[in-house]
Parts: sequence; structure tokens; C-alpha cells
Amino acid sequence: MIDQATPKTTPGPANAGGFWLDHAAHRAWLQQQSESQLTFFAASMQSGPGFSLLAHDGTPLATKEQELHTTTRMVHAYSLGVLQGHERAEKIVDHGMAYLASHHKDRVHGGYLWAMTGDKISDDRKLAYGHVFVLLAASSAKMAGHPDADALLADIADILDGHYWEEDAGLLSDEWNRDWTPFSTYRGMNANMHGVEAMLTAYEVTGETVFLDRAGRILDFFTRRMAPEENWRLPEHFTQDWKIDRTYAGNHMFRPAGTTPGHSFELGRLALQHWDLMGRPPTDAPSVARKLIEQALHDAWLADGGLAYTLDFYGKVADGSRFWWPVTEAIGAIAALIALDHRAEDEIWYRRLWDFANTTFIDQDNGGWFPAIDDKGAPTSSIFTGKPDIYHSLQACIFPLSGRLSRMATHAHLGR
Repeated sequence: MIDQATPKTTPGPANAGGFWLDHAAHRAWLQQQSESQLTFFAASMQSGPGFSLLAHDGTPLATKEQELHTTTRMVHAYSLGVLQGHERAEKIVDHGMAYLASHHKDRVHGGYLWAMTGDKISDDRKLAYGHVFVLLAASSAKMAGHPDADALLADIADILDGHYWEEDAGLLSDEWNRDWTPFSTYRGMNANMHGVEAMLTAYEVTGETVFLDRAGRILDFFTRRMAPEENWRLPEHFTQDWKIDRTYAGNHMFRPAGTTPGHSFELGRLALQHWDLMGRPPTDAPSVARKLIEQALHDAWLADGGLAYTLDFYGKVADGSRFWWPVTEAIGAIAALIALDHRAEDEIWYRRLWDFANTTFIDQDNGGWFPAIDDKGAPTSSIFTGKPDIYHSLQACIFPLSGRLSRMATHAHLGR
């Protein structure tokens, strides 16, 4: 049974009709929440290179290893912060961009190293997952007007084109050794999904259609080929020739076995973003996105609230851990459906998700979101260290404010 605490603030007027996103009180709450998160995670920037992971109370943790996705997500998040007018955001973007150049960038073989500990390489793999986040960071930094963004964007676009893009498949390969020799034959949905996210952002800031076209090809594979065949659930793991690998079980944080419903929320929202950027052609993209999102809600919403982390291939809960990020992504996906259709049933979910997050995941005292809760709704230890990052939860606050399916970052501060 979830023991939900009484929150200090409420997301919106409980008895109000219509849609929360049309109410000034909810919009002000979202803005306050985004500012609170930007303030909390600003403590990640220390005097030396890179960023620190933070404990639940905001104090820097002793661990010194810095992974590529942590650096790039900080650049992306605080680029959004620049657009929101956060006072420290520009310095944090500068700090992250400098660290990408001085530490993650491989001066010998090109590309970007997965993990650094101090000035030493602690993991030299070249992962597509990390590289697409470099593209997202570069694109967001350009959006925020950073002077080094164009050079970073050109570099990472060349790397993705030369080492990861598989033209015949229309998809991204996954991992290489430091010297670009093969590391494995694994192919995965996660890196491709975040590749779509990064490519759409890159298209929004450059207008280069190669990004839009490639994002569309990835979406076609997963949303039009894989999802209908799998009852609108998304397989995560594939062989080299893009056949589903149903036996695969990798790193439980990045590559858990089975299916991950949180990714259906993300890919559903991205399908709508792509469709919008294409000029809203008369295709089935909106209905495809809705099927993905609604199936994930149906399968993963737990009796006591929250979303299961993983499912098997038939929609049965495999790992019922309650993590913060699937809730944030469900919020973003439902907000996109509301921007599209304004259906009453979507508003029910939107309020349910925010009410649950506010009484369990949001740290009312210190800021940020707890990464995991136990059966009673209390913060608990998990596969995540401290409060892992700002990326998911910040977007859940900022993107819905735009009332749009695309170009959300540059319109959120303008209002609906």
C-alpha cells in the first residue's frame, strides 16, 4: 500500500473543470518546479572539471566517475534553463561544454569516451547512447546561443554518420571499442529512441533535413513495424540483422530484459513531434502514438500507483520497481496528447500522474525528484545513485507549458 504524504504544494486545482494546462495555478506550479530543479542541480557544478552526483539532500557524493550521458544531459538541461532565464544556467552550460572537449573527447581516435575518473579514462567504449546525447547537448546548446555549439554539432554529426548510421537498415548501430573496432553485434532500441530525440532537436535548430529524415526512418521501424507486431509493446534488444532477441538481459539500468514501458511514452511523444515537424501530413502517426502510450499505461500502471519498470513480451509486470523517470515521461506523453486532441480521458491521466508524483517522487524539502520509492511510497535505494539527473523531470515541467508537439523548448517560456 502506498502511504502518500501530504505535499506542501499541489500541482493544480483539484475540482477545476477543463484542463490543468489552461489554468494559471498549474502553469505557475510547473514553472516553480522547473526553477526548483534547476536550483537544486546547480550544486552539481564544483570548482574542478565535470559534475558531481548529488545525494538526496543535495550534497556532492564521493564518487568521481563521470559518464558521458551525465555530462550531456546537464548541458541539455541547463540550455533549457538558459531559455527559461535561470540565473546560473549559462555558467553550467559553459562548464559542461568545456568538460566534453577536455575530457570526454577522444583526441586519438575521435568520438567521445563513455566514462572518466579525474583525468583518467575509466571506460573507453564508444556507445551510440552516449553519442546521441552529445548531439542533443550540442543542439540544445546552439538553441541557447552557446559559442561552441556549432563546432560540437558538426563533429558529432560526422561521427554518427561515419560510425553509427546503418543506411540499409535506417537505424543506428550500438557500440564500438575505443579504436572503432567491433565491440559486439548488439543492436538496441534505447540508443535509437534517444537518437530520434537528438535528431529532431538538431533539425529544429539547423533545418538540415537529414536529421528529420533519419529520425523518421527510425520511427518507422519501431512504431510501424515492431509495435503492431508486438501488440503495441516495444522490444528493446536485437541481433545484428535487427531480429528481436527475446533472451537478452544486459545492464539493468540501460538494457533490462523484456520491454520497458517508459520508452513507449518517450517514443510516442517523439512520433508526434516528428509528425508535427513534417507539417502534420495525413498519416496514422497520431493514432500510432496514442496506441503506444495507452498500451504502456494499461500494462504498467500499478494497483497502488506508479509505473512498473519492465514487462515481459505479453505485458505482464517483470520488474515492478517504481522509478521516477517513467512517470515523468508518461506526463510528457499525455501532455502531448492533450496538445493534440484535448480529450477528457487524457486529462484524467495527466492529473493522476502529477498527483502521484507530487506525493511520492518530488522532494518537497530539498528539490529534485527521488529516483525510486518502496511499497509504502517512501524513497528507497535502487540501481540509481543519489538523485541521478535533472533531465527527465525538468522536461516534464517545461515541455507541457508550450502547448506544442514540437519546438517546445523555445516556446515554453512564452506560454500557450
